[in-house]
Amino acid sequence: MKKIAVIGGGIAGLEVSRLLLQEGLPVTLIEKGSRLGGNLRNYAHLFPDFTPSDEILGNYRFLPSNSDLQLLMNTQIESIDFSTQPYTLHSKDGIAIPADPLIIATGYQVFDAKLKEEFGYGIYDGVITSVELEKMIKQHHIVTPYGKIPRRIAFIHCVGSRDAKVGNSYCSRLCCITAIKQAIETKKLLPETEIFCFYIDLRMYGLTFEELYLNAQKEYNIQFVRGRLSETSEMIDKRLIIKAEDTLIGRPLQMKADMLVLMVGMEASDFSKQFAYHNGLEIGDHGFFQPLNQFNARSKSQKEGIFFAGTSIGPMSVAETIEHARAAALSAISYLKDKEY
Repeated sequence: MKKIAVIGGGIAGLEVSRLLLQEGLPVTLIEKGSRLGGNLRNYAHLFPDFTPSDEILGNYRFLPSNSDLQLLMNTQIESIDFSTQPYTLHSKDGIAIPADPLIIATGYQVFDAKLKEEFGYGIYDGVITSVELEKMIKQHHIVTPYGKIPRRIAFIHCVGSRDAKVGNSYCSRLCCITAIKQAIETKKLLPETEIFCFYIDLRMYGLTFEELYLNAQKEYNIQFVRGRLSETSEMIDKRLIIKAEDTLIGRPLQMKADMLVLMVGMEASDFSKQFAYHNGLEIGDHGFFQPLNQFNARSKSQKEGIFFAGTSIGPMSVAETIEHARAAALSAISYLKDKEY
């Protein structure tokens, strides 16, 4: 009997499981937390068309009731025994799980903004991350830590991305468009609030992303400043003073704001890096799992019978994550068919 295992109950792991179950294949889905959905559960709406995240998650609501699914929650896999056929996964709690094939969908984590001390996160209460703002947007309630409506908000792009000093020289790809999405959503909730976005370069790679950027300026009067933030300080009244350089005109800039939102980038999860190290799986220069190649085998690992899905191999949008998860599922199905002959 086939023993398919999927590690990770985020959107990639859910989509892989859905497709495999659809083919009548038994799946063991392993999630280290207490809830399915991963990072997607923190989002209110998705760019570029503001689709509610709950609408996407709703596609998987009947998955746990499938009789071919074995769901293991609060279970963390520590090691793979490659000497057995099928492979055997060993959990932290001593559970042994057969896996052939194995799909790894361990996702990403966001950059720890405290590592950029000049931005003041963890020092000044008015400095928050994009993850924290997203939760406020989802609750339709954006206020400062002191319960006041922010009259001016500054967004800082590329926090923990394109930054060799913190070890992340790559672009997270989604920060720019997420900032625009959040700025628009904030304007819808707080029409009188001024919003400024400080960026290094705007990377609007999606087909309709440029339109959303232009719409943010024309319809919502969101201001974009090409510049780098150099320092944040706090006034007696708890408002923030930010110092930056406007790199288009080559002049320093100082601004008061009620809230500073740091657009934190995507990183390989600590679990993924440790799991790769302890089990001989290859990781790339930036800590994400390294697929067999970047063209026609982006879901395959260097080891037979092990596949990757979603942001475990690098930054992706939700749509891209779902597409990559489908590729991983098809690769796993093809692998099983090849073993039959």
